Amino acid sequence: MGLGSPSFIFRIFKTVEISTPKTPETLKTPQTLMERPPQHHGYIEVIAGGMFCGKTEALITRLRRALIARQKVQVFKPRIDDRYEKEYIVSHSQMKLETMVIDRADDIERNLHPETEVVGIDEAQFLGHAIIEVCQRLADSGRRVIVAGLDQDYRGQPFEPMPQLLAIAEYITKPQAICVVCGNPANFSQRLIASEDRVVVGAEGLYEARCRRCFVPHPVEPST
Repeated sequence: MGLGSPSFIFRIFKTVEISTPKTPETLKTPQTLMERPPQHHGYIEVIAGGMFCGKTEALITRLRRALIARQKVQVFKPRIDDRYEKEYIVSHSQMKLETMVIDRADDIERNLHPETEVVGIDEAQFLGHAIIEVCQRLADSGRRVIVAGLDQDYRGQPFEPMPQLLAIAEYITKPQAICVVCGNPANFSQRLIASEDRVVVGAEGLYEARCRRCFVPHPVEPST
């Protein structure tokens, strides 16, 4: 049997095996890494989408899991979000978690406890571009930062600073609502009142979830 014979070549390839060592890190799923990060390893998670898609509910769920894991958690929201209860972040499904109300992004660092391990921030689109650097510094200090907010305004345009936060985040979640017109997945927030102001804080009665086909970039009458 010569070196070039098919049998010899087959034996060579049969004996060469390429394998990846099964270390603990390679066995971890992304969800596991989010819940149990390496010690002193900070990172940013962003939950972004339209209204009624469950952003705040997802934020509360992650923060509650961190509390169950006996991690030190602090939660912040902008003062302008006064739709439900002042000192809580509240989802449309009425899940809630106690929070600190702030006026500016840098109020987060000003009120941060040294032992805090997880920072939750709701309605980040109302905190301006300063929230970007705040989140960067928090993550650089070894903290897990979970941010929720609208990624588009009522015209369907990117709602700063969410696009920038999405760009620097290690983990991104984009939940979908249900279009009230046709029942398809919805990523847009349809305004129902006659106002051209970019920021009009409200929930049901002022906005409804719509898909790309049913959305129009200006206020309309509610669907029936």
